[in-house]
Amino acid sequence: MRQYKCDSALEQWAEAVGPDYVVTGEAVLRQAETSTFATNRRISAIVRPANREEVQECLRIATRCQTAIYPISSGKNWGYGSRVPCSDNCVLLDLGRMNHIVDFSEELAYVTVEPGVTQSQLYAFLRERHSALWMDATGASPSCSLIGNTMERGFGHTPYGDHFAHTCGLEVVLPDGTVIETGFARFASAQAAPLHRWGVGPFLDGLFSQSNFGVVTRMTIWLMPAPEYFQAYYFRCEGEEGLSAMIDALRPLRLSGTLRSASHIANDYKVLQALRQYPWDQPGCATPLSAEAMKGFRKTLGIGAWNGSGALYGTKGQVREARRLLRRALAGKVTNLTFLDDRLLGLAARFARFYQFFSGWDLKLMLEVLTPVYGLMKGIPTENPMTSTYWRKRDPPPASMDPDRDGCGLVWFSPVAPNKGDDARRLTGIATETMLRYGFEPAISLTILIDRSISCIVSITYDRHVAGEDERAKACYQELLSTLAGYGYHPYRLTVNSMDAASEGGAYTELLQTLKRTLDPGAILAPGRYLPIVPT
Repeated sequence: MRQYKCDSALEQWAEAVGPDYVVTGEAVLRQAETSTFATNRRISAIVRPANREEVQECLRIATRCQTAIYPISSGKNWGYGSRVPCSDNCVLLDLGRMNHIVDFSEELAYVTVEPGVTQSQLYAFLRERHSALWMDATGASPSCSLIGNTMERGFGHTPYGDHFAHTCGLEVVLPDGTVIETGFARFASAQAAPLHRWGVGPFLDGLFSQSNFGVVTRMTIWLMPAPEYFQAYYFRCEGEEGLSAMIDALRPLRLSGTLRSASHIANDYKVLQALRQYPWDQPGCATPLSAEAMKGFRKTLGIGAWNGSGALYGTKGQVREARRLLRRALAGKVTNLTFLDDRLLGLAARFARFYQFFSGWDLKLMLEVLTPVYGLMKGIPTENPMTSTYWRKRDPPPASMDPDRDGCGLVWFSPVAPNKGDDARRLTGIATETMLRYGFEPAISLTILIDRSISCIVSITYDRHVAGEDERAKACYQELLSTLAGYGYHPYRLTVNSMDAASEGGAYTELLQTLKRTLDPGAILAPGRYLPIVPT
């Protein structure tokens, strides 16, 4: 029997949002408590408001009844906790019904959205209007929330890949139901509200990113004007030791502005997961797949120990010059530096079979991976990367993929390092050794998202239906967290089981706790999220 601190809370929420949008069914709640790794949080109910006013009333009810409430957008925060709250017995505040695009400007290149607006929805909106603007897309599901990803400081692929850096004008509901708007949006007549980040006075937007100070119900996202010319590039590094030189060669190009978008570098394990499921059908392929076995796959599939991708954007002249500089910087450090545009990609797909006949290299298989990544660099959402969550499953991914439902094990560890080759080698070396020791394939990607740092994603991928795997994944994650923090490589994003890692005590944490006590004295909003629960 699920417990509620206030007997009348459900009745009040039903009156506020309608009885059909207060969910207490055991099966639905149990599904919401399921993640891609082991959690033990119980969810008391799910409340689904339709607009800002209903969100305000829901929070007022939670405050009056002293009932913890946890907001989600699409709830597809896979690898970090899905819909599961950070603490027990919360009510989910599901914002998925708030799915309106409330403002759009082709001329000034922005769109204002609610939390339920997804990647696919915005992409379709732009296509329907034959817009000359591109969105930035992540490799997550097309049905993921734009606001949800941005407020977790997620990233994508284009020059607008740092999502939080390309937003402004937040509408936020505080725990007591008060509404504030950030930046110039707080002035009713401000013409620059969706255009200028800083406004005047203290800048508050960051307080509501990765926090539990308020519920974001609206946000403006800046869109990228489609360039005159676009060309993707791909390369590989045959040996693991070549990673340092590769990183050091790319850094000056990023600092100088030659490379304007994210450069992604994935190891062989990560690429193999994108190409296929675990090779259970091949003899001797016990878990974890050994480095020796990977050498064979690298040769067969034509991939490197490290494999890079990115894109060049601008006029044809600008892209030509950037291409020249990239070739010069990577000369002798990588092999098979290839440039693709729409015409070349079409030709490659058309003649893939003939290419394989003469070269023996399965270009068709590689195109199945390259094409979705190519699309992501143009802001086109895709479900393709989701197939890698089924890496160790015995059955193929279903047509409608749902890693939570299907028992896919996935934990993402996301440390950040300086944009230097030595740091990249040290971080990935520690991660590789640790994961192999725990029995997991070290699928690792590095993203040069901003000029001076590298964002790393370490994917712990397994089958939750195999006994003991959840426990090993948890232990592996905790060792990665503690070991790499000891070297100064801290994660930019945390799972719901590891939020305490965001707080080291001291003046910074004390200031956040003071803000929490001021804004939410009853600690009803997302208790434990990126901040220890403050004793009352």
